[in-house]
Amino acid sequence: MKKLFILSISICLLLPVMSQEPAAKIDSLVSAYNRLHKFNGTVLVAKQGSVLLNKGYGYRNVAAKTPNDDKSIFQLGSITKQFTAAVILKLQEEKKLSASDPISKYFPGFPKGDSIRIEHLLTHTSGIYSYTNDRTFMEKEVSIPKSKEQMIAMFKDKPLDFSPGSSWNYSNSAYSLLGYIIEAVTKKSYEQAMRQYLFNPSQMTHSGFDFTHLAHPDKTTGYFVANDKEAQPAPIVDSTVSYSAGSVYSTTGDLYRWHNVLQNNRVL
Repeated sequence: MKKLFILSISICLLLPVMSQEPAAKIDSLVSAYNRLHKFNGTVLVAKQGSVLLNKGYGYRNVAAKTPNDDKSIFQLGSITKQFTAAVILKLQEEKKLSASDPISKYFPGFPKGDSIRIEHLLTHTSGIYSYTNDRTFMEKEVSIPKSKEQMIAMFKDKPLDFSPGSSWNYSNSAYSLLGYIIEAVTKKSYEQAMRQYLFNPSQMTHSGFDFTHLAHPDKTTGYFVANDKEAQPAPIVDSTVSYSAGSVYSTTGDLYRWHNVLQNNRVL
């Protein structure tokens, strides 16, 4: 009996150590990348509904030596696309549109618009030229606000990369069109529709769209290079340019809330 009692205490003492081991290993790995200047940001890792790690590494502002933490707010770039796609699918559930709709229904006169469908925009199979392939624009104008008409004019009359549905090519332009479709169908701005359908139900209270004008102490600065010798800040892409292809900003905590809502079918 005495031996069994001692054994049970030993097991109880080991369990907390064992449960902490994965988080410690992950922390050690990411810390090593940070020391090598290969990673600067925040990491959240969860397993089976439990958060193992939610921690910042490096600086949200190198010049001020402000460290990243679990509250750091980042511009998400193309992670935005999953939110845009989710709203489109939500509108389809509500029978307000169909993924098989030709885009000519929403953009009369768009070249080949009768053969390009919403599903092609969603799956990067439309063949529509991606405005991000314009190097001059990307180097000189991404921080300058653009109108819907200006953005569409950048790719509308470009030849298609291929016949719609016949191949695949990543297209930010296609996802911009999805955002304009969301606005046309909901009669709301892209931001208003996103908050109504996704952010509010997911309780994503630290997420938004206009990163350029975000005034918040947890806002991060992105860097092309950040090491012991230099720090080159990356320009912020204006939300009217990145729009529904890349304008969302968020935190690891908000993204985890979105993940849980999506996995548990509470939105779609």
